[in-house]
Amino acid sequence: MIPYAWFEEAQKRIAPHIRVTPLEYDAARDIYLKWESQQVTGSFKVRGALNKVLALQEWERQCGLVAASAGNHGQGLALAGKLAGAAVTIFASEHAVPAKVAAMRSLGATVELVPGGYGEAEQAGLAFAAHTQATWVSPYNNGLVIAGQGTLGLETLRQLPALSASTWVVPVGGGGLIAGIAAALHSSEAAARIGQTRLVAVQSQASPFFHAIYHRGSQAGVDELPSLADGLAGPLEPDALTIPIIRRLVDDFILVSEAQIAEAIRFAWTQYQQRIEGSAAAALAAVLSGGVTSRPAVVIISGGNIQPEIHAQIVKTEERT
Repeated sequence: MIPYAWFEEAQKRIAPHIRVTPLEYDAARDIYLKWESQQVTGSFKVRGALNKVLALQEWERQCGLVAASAGNHGQGLALAGKLAGAAVTIFASEHAVPAKVAAMRSLGATVELVPGGYGEAEQAGLAFAAHTQATWVSPYNNGLVIAGQGTLGLETLRQLPALSASTWVVPVGGGGLIAGIAAALHSSEAAARIGQTRLVAVQSQASPFFHAIYHRGSQAGVDELPSLADGLAGPLEPDALTIPIIRRLVDDFILVSEAQIAEAIRFAWTQYQQRIEGSAAAALAAVLSGGVTSRPAVVIISGGNIQPEIHAQIVKTEERT
């Protein structure tokens, strides 16, 4: 388990470099929406990357920083590397969202595009780090990264009114976000400030790797299809720290369809005037589709880095139907 002191230390470490993002209440649906899509770099991922990099020894930074990313972790790591004066190399799928690739490069990262999906990019990145003795910064398989992501849970908790019970709905790829939130909220320090809390993880039907691990203990045999939720796609490292945390502390793990994700993207735009990416929309889709029925629900909108043309197409298509 991640010690509560790590979350407190992470909050202090990253506070000068991030935003406190808004929490909005939709009374008609009895849901709270945490707009982490308004974070610097447009995603929660910057929290974990900053916490990890700023906690490194100087010699570890000077070896160079390496990661695999669908784009959001890469942007967070590139920003952290810029602040720390460290070179950053990101391995990404050749199918990565072009806007995310451009953003990583604009922040100073070297981006290597790899044939295949996230899994192939992760393997290439791990091999590169081992060969060059660079410092590997996983987006999920590291205690300091998880602690950084967990600061989102504590920040949200401070913004919420006193609730006797609530259901938190969180999108999951490698699980760093929900593992951090779960560990933070289950600590005795946080438990004293919160009522009964239920945690629900959400992933796309198109790439249900962690869903398979949660429900049957293995990701073997999982088929992967293209997904709007690109940040949730791909397999995990077999020894991921997030696996035991999530299997112990998360109450349920559900899947949503690509059509439901697209509808949630459109809904966020038309109802809240917020541009969100597919990974974030997965959590909102779980609520809108009836996959999560308990209220009040706290929906973590994890990022907003969607390719502009894709967003426009989804909104236009839904408006015609």
